[in-house]
Amino acid sequence: MTKITQLSQLDLTASYSYADYLTWQLNETVELIKGKIQLMSPAPNVKHQRLSIYLSSRLFYYFENKACQVFSAPFDVRLYDRTKSLLVNKEITTVVQPDICVICDNSKLDEQGCNGAPDWIIEILSKGNSKKEVKIKHALYAESGVKEYWLVFPYEEVVQQFVLNDENNSYQLVNSYAGDDVALPYLFADLAIDLSVLFKNS
Repeated sequence: MTKITQLSQLDLTASYSYADYLTWQLNETVELIKGKIQLMSPAPNVKHQRLSIYLSSRLFYYFENKACQVFSAPFDVRLYDRTKSLLVNKEITTVVQPDICVICDNSKLDEQGCNGAPDWIIEILSKGNSKKEVKIKHALYAESGVKEYWLVFPYEEVVQQFVLNDENNSYQLVNSYAGDDVALPYLFADLAIDLSVLFKNS
C-alpha cells in the first residue's frame, strides 16, 4: 500500500472515509466533509492564536472539576448525520477540527478524539476562511446535533451565538455580541466571556 505523504497523491474529487484519513501522513492539515477533502486555512496568525488561547484557558478553568471537557485544535471530531440511521452512518466520512469544542458525554471520547457531536463548538474565523467554508460548517454542525455554535470574528470583534432548534434541526442566531458585551453561553449561563477582555490584547 502506497504511503500518502503529499496532498498531490490524493484525488480531491474522490470520496474517502475516516479509515483512509487515518493512514495519511500529510504536512497539510485537512478535514473530511462527507467524504470530500477540505483544505484548511494556513496556520493561524497571532491574533487567532491569542483568542484561541484565551478562550481555551477561560473554559478550562470553568470546567475544571466538572463533567464537561474542553479540547482545542488539532483535535479530530467525527460527525454523523443524526437524521439518518446508524447503518448509513456506520462508515465515517466526516472528520473536522474545530478551534475549540466542549464535550459533556465522556463516552464520545476515545484515543482518536471525539466520536459524535460536541455540545458546544467555537470557531475563530481567519482571513483565509471563505463564506463557503463557514456555510458548510454551519449546516454540518446543525445536521450532526451540536447544540451551541459560536463564530468569533477577530477583526470585527464580534461573536455570533447560534443555538440548535431541535424541531427543525437548524440554528437560530440568538445573540450577536460586540464591544464591551458579556457573552453568555446558552448551555452554561454562569460562564461569562467579557468581550472587552477577550479582544483587548488580540
